[in-house]
Amino acid sequence: MIKTVASAAALLALSALPALALEASKTQDIAAPPAKVWATIGDFCGIGQWHPAVETCVLSEKGGKPIRTLSLKGGGTIVEEQVRRDDKAMSYTYTILESPLPVSGYESTIAVKPAGGGSTVSWSGSFKAKGADDATAKGAIQGIYDSGLAALAAKAK
Repeated sequence: MIKTVASAAALLALSALPALALEASKTQDIAAPPAKVWATIGDFCGIGQWHPAVETCVLSEKGGKPIRTLSLKGGGTIVEEQVRRDDKAMSYTYTILESPLPVSGYESTIAVKPAGGGSTVSWSGSFKAKGADDATAKGAIQGIYDSGLAALAAKAK
């Protein structure tokens, strides 16, 4: 009886813990100097010029923070807020405010670093699955990173 009560209490305690965040990341070498790559991706709304899924990007502001509204090719809208920026380190961090993606609590950082005669761009994020299983949520975000950085690398050639 005591073992059963202890097991039930342990299970209840575990179920009360928040779900662990999922993570996705992609690193891509780019055949262009860091300053040139940052000039392309450092503009918070510049994603509309290099990411193949983005039709248009409209920049606005909320509480002094940049907000971008991405209209996606094929339909759908994502609204993101830039929460941190470091032009010297060539990185910014943003969160998703609204989207059709199967994620919540999404925060991501994109950064450019020197690498030999070119650059390395890293894009990583953490989030929780929402309305889908973990693999589906992670696959959706990983696909965004993969296609975006591949397009950026092709554009730099």
